[in-house]
Amino acid sequence: METTVKVRRYRPSDEEAVVELWSQAAKLAHPFLAGEGEGIREAKMRDIYLVNAENWIAETPEGVVGLLGLLGAEIGGLFVSPQAQRLGIGRLLVEHATALYGTVTLEVYELNGSARRFYAVMGFQETGRHPDAETGHELIQLRRFA
Repeated sequence: METTVKVRRYRPSDEEAVVELWSQAAKLAHPFLAGEGEGIREAKMRDIYLVNAENWIAETPEGVVGLLGLLGAEIGGLFVSPQAQRLGIGRLLVEHATALYGTVTLEVYELNGSARRFYAVMGFQETGRHPDAETGHELIQLRRFA
């Protein structure tokens, strides 16, 4: 069964669906972060990231399945609903970012093995590392050329 996926700009009316998707995906991706997907981190998602980033939604007829948050040419967040992972939605959103900005960068937690494998397949290359100021966990800086 093929599902039609479209990418569109985030609208404030998407907030509840997007926060739920983000919470589920973030808990799965970041089990090493205490309180991930809830509490203070959820408040930041609602009050900072959804307000200040250039956000794009991947949507099927069933609803929102992906979120791409851009800060210029930096992918500040890429989240796909756990039920929709491995269906090409992450790839579609990365391709959307590169179509908009050409070369894109991002940071990924070293402990997030599945995301690291995905970004390697997508052609991202490591450009540096540093500890995350908020969590202390190692972040890997990546770049993908258009």
